[in-house]
Amino acid sequence: MTGYGEALLLGLVQGLTEFLPVSSSAHLRVVGGLLGDDPGASFTAVTQLGTETAVLLYFARDIGRIVRAWCLALVGRVPRSDPDARMGWLIIVGSVPIGVLGYVFQDLIRDELRSLWLVATTLWVFALVLWWADRRARDARPLTELTWRDGLLFGLAQSLALVPGVSRSGGTITAGLLLGYTRAAAARYSFLLAIPAVFGAGLFELREIGEDTSPVAWGPTLLATGVAFLVALAAIHWFLRYVSSHSFGVFVAYRIGLAGLIYVLLLTGALPA
Repeated sequence: MTGYGEALLLGLVQGLTEFLPVSSSAHLRVVGGLLGDDPGASFTAVTQLGTETAVLLYFARDIGRIVRAWCLALVGRVPRSDPDARMGWLIIVGSVPIGVLGYVFQDLIRDELRSLWLVATTLWVFALVLWWADRRARDARPLTELTWRDGLLFGLAQSLALVPGVSRSGGTITAGLLLGYTRAAAARYSFLLAIPAVFGAGLFELREIGEDTSPVAWGPTLLATGVAFLVALAAIHWFLRYVSSHSFGVFVAYRIGLAGLIYVLLLTGALPA
């Protein structure tokens, strides 16, 4: 059973890694394993409510403008071509794939996909994909050029994050780079696109916390979620500034190094799969 000390550490890890293309779910799975108990997919989904609340606060002005324009467009008071109203629809469209796939494969996500052998493999495989996308990125298209097709492709890329080790931001940012968007535009849309998916998954999994089948009780979960929120606020600010002028090379190297470390720990028996 995960206690308050472990929850504090897991919340810190969640807040630091959620928005970086390194997979927060993989880090929670590894750190939980090293602490002696996998906190589970439900704990991961609920603590992500803290990091997404940080997104709501950080982008409050943008989100408020988008929601207002989208609602007014529904009643004809704002043209449907309005950029903010259109962004509202694009976020909805992009959220459909992960919502459908997450619901259909929820049992697989909770069990088989949490194998650390799979986590290590997806870490380095998608590190190479991110490296390839970063190398060929045109870094040219702003977010205002986002099309319906591209919004759906972003959403499909986000759904890959249902597998720990892929990374929600890593998948969507990679898609954005391959589609020609700037690093900053891809990261910004990645944050906005995650809001419906993460809140949907987190609220859905709330029912599992504290149950006999859950390794984490309500108290530690709330602590981890609160810590994740505070740390994520700083992480968002740093990451958006970083990607505006740097490549993703450091994250590629980190992912490959972490994958290698996990393989070593698994092969030596220091970490249960």
